[in-house]
Amino acid sequence: MTNRISRRCLTLLASALSLIALVPQAQAQGAWPNKPIKLVAVFPPGGSVDQVARILAQPLSQQLGQNVIVENKGGASGAIGTAAVASAPADGYTFAVVFDTHGVNPSLIPNLPFDTRRDLLPITLIGTSAMVLATHSGSEYKTFADVVAAARAKKNVSYGSIGSGSLGHLAMALLSKSGNIDWQHVPYKGGGPLMSDAVAGHVPLSIGSVFVTKPHIDSGRMRPLAVTTSKRAPDLPQVPTVAESGFAGFDAPAWWAILAPAKTPPEILKRMNDEVNKALKNPEIAKKLDAQGIDIVGGSAESARVFIDRQIDTWAKVVRDNGIKAD
Repeated sequence: MTNRISRRCLTLLASALSLIALVPQAQAQGAWPNKPIKLVAVFPPGGSVDQVARILAQPLSQQLGQNVIVENKGGASGAIGTAAVASAPADGYTFAVVFDTHGVNPSLIPNLPFDTRRDLLPITLIGTSAMVLATHSGSEYKTFADVVAAARAKKNVSYGSIGSGSLGHLAMALLSKSGNIDWQHVPYKGGGPLMSDAVAGHVPLSIGSVFVTKPHIDSGRMRPLAVTTSKRAPDLPQVPTVAESGFAGFDAPAWWAILAPAKTPPEILKRMNDEVNKALKNPEIAKKLDAQGIDIVGGSAESARVFIDRQIDTWAKVVRDNGIKAD
């Protein structure tokens, strides 16, 4: 009888010890992150979204102790990649790196397969950048006021953008509507073709990012006339803003942000926000982003949400008022 009791006690003790041994393992399995993290760049390789994702992946890998892998999933102005993230498991292992088209797509693309506000949550607004309205060096336009005067005089002023429904197109449409300005839009298939024609004078004006336009300004082949942000661009401090040029309050920045599936646990959202902000404060990372023409913003997820919601509302009205359609 005593032996049976002893054997039973030993069995119970062994079981208890096995359970205790499993506790650290269970805790380790529950810790985030414990496997590679995916940053989905919602545009093809080589563009600014891809560059931003790759610039941030390296410090995030070091800080989080896990590989951070960039996966390009382009198409439909970023909507295809964003849809993939919106439907991904909300476990903190899939995030989207998006561009300013994220704020335009809800009003421009019919039947988006996700709800931009409901199905995704902002992690961080990475940064913003001015767009530059420029003209070729031999142009008659010396200032933005010259362009406005010519357009109001019905002198067939035309401008090129990187495509129908792009932020440059919408910014110029907003100016047209609010300032009673008559100019014609010439859509191009990206920044390369746009700048080739702009430098050659085949299109009188171009509107594009600082990153796309500045090399041609530096070479003397293009003349900048105005930037679209509310403050002057640090890389082009001599160039006035549209707001300074008679359109008070005008602000149309390009921007980049990181998003997560909506049901991602709050503690993971907070940790990722902290880590992205830490990376943005790294001088080496800041220098790389500056080389892309990006002014770092960072900050809380809530401030990013407020910014993105405002962008969605602003451009929805412009699309509606001007009957703009995507390419």
